Amino acid sequence: MKELSVDLDLVRKYDVPGPRYTSYPPATRFSEEYDVNRLNELIQANKQSQRDLSLYCHIPFCESLCWFCGCTTVITSQHREGTDYLDYLDREMKLFCEEGIGNRKIVQMHLGGGTPTFLKPDEIKRLGSIIHGHFGETTGCEAGAEVDPRRLTKEHVTALWEAGFNRASMGVQDNNAKVQKAVNRIQPMDITLASVEWLRETGFESINIDLIYGLPFQTESSFEKTLDEIIGLSPDRLAVFSYAHVPWIKPAQKILERDNLPTPETKLKLLKLIIEKLTSEGYVYIGMDHFARPDDELAVAQKQKTLQRNFQGYSTFGGADIHAFGMSSVSQIPDAYWQNIKDLKDYYRSLDDGKTPVSKACLLTDQEKKHRTVITRLMCDLSLDYDDLSSNLDINFREEFATSLAGLEDMEKDGLLRRNESGLTVTDAGRLFIRNIAMRFDPEIESSSTTRYSKTI
Repeated sequence: MKELSVDLDLVRKYDVPGPRYTSYPPATRFSEEYDVNRLNELIQANKQSQRDLSLYCHIPFCESLCWFCGCTTVITSQHREGTDYLDYLDREMKLFCEEGIGNRKIVQMHLGGGTPTFLKPDEIKRLGSIIHGHFGETTGCEAGAEVDPRRLTKEHVTALWEAGFNRASMGVQDNNAKVQKAVNRIQPMDITLASVEWLRETGFESINIDLIYGLPFQTESSFEKTLDEIIGLSPDRLAVFSYAHVPWIKPAQKILERDNLPTPETKLKLLKLIIEKLTSEGYVYIGMDHFARPDDELAVAQKQKTLQRNFQGYSTFGGADIHAFGMSSVSQIPDAYWQNIKDLKDYYRSLDDGKTPVSKACLLTDQEKKHRTVITRLMCDLSLDYDDLSSNLDINFREEFATSLAGLEDMEKDGLLRRNESGLTVTDAGRLFIRNIAMRFDPEIESSSTTRYSKTI
């Protein structure tokens, strides 16, 4: 990809609240009022499907709270919590598999959090044994784990490898000491470097590094230094997220208000720096906050139009169902999404009672499935082929989506996309605004409360 240039006037125009579309309908439209019997029927029928399977485990524990964090976490220094939690993950997987899951191929695994490496090395190995005991061998699958360099040891890395994991994602956020102190995450660069070296020495196939812009005391010059240092580590992928300040949802974020949060103008300049810097260094701008090397599977899949989007973000595995375990985790099959209980004690209580720990769900209508297909292909392919969609969805796409297509005129004039009789293509400049473009194909966006969403840029 050529080096991109960011038009800040367009950023100001389109920076509005909107979904991230890791699912459609978005998670904000999941409900506690759902047809329990129908969901159970769909789940049981899906277990006998021949579709590939992706497994997700949510490990919620962290020893300390990063004040910017918006994740579902449990803050504790009591590592016994990890041992007990594994017992309940074992119970949940046993409950899920007790009537059999057919001959399903595991193509992907992911450990998220919280901090999965809160678990001790022996516990990580035990988790691998639990997964393989219930779902069989996972040889050759893409298996990623989130790691925290601040408390990572070589033994953790070895344990992850022995448990079957071959990819890693680590949070850095910012290397500047003043920023790190302000957000309660002290992580010197030498710790990050050691973690990267351990992972590569062990044989991990891919390393992703997360950064955040919009944190206290960040400036263009300070963040450019962080970018240069991280680029020097040659990560395969980078995710550079915009800090979402939502203290009414995450009260700990109020602490950040006592320090110097960047002005909106500074934050926009940071965004411009990030995109222009990373693309000039050869990274492909996948879209939104994701960048990858040209030979990385994400970039290749996008080029081949096989990229997918789910609750782990962008994925190379299309047609795989996600079955997720642990508190707050989200599962996905063609006809439904469901989310586990977010409170740890309530999650435990449900399993103690022998019940599946589901708290919310969304059962999709046929119309929602059509919109999901369109939005997913747009988010992943950065294009829409009208004839292909007509054939795949068994509709006249041009007629059924006429209103959405007509509503793109302003975006075309702004250079975010190009249209002709056969379809539309998002321009390089339009990749930054892909959420905004997708919103034009979401019939519920105007009736939903957009204030519940983060800003699109």
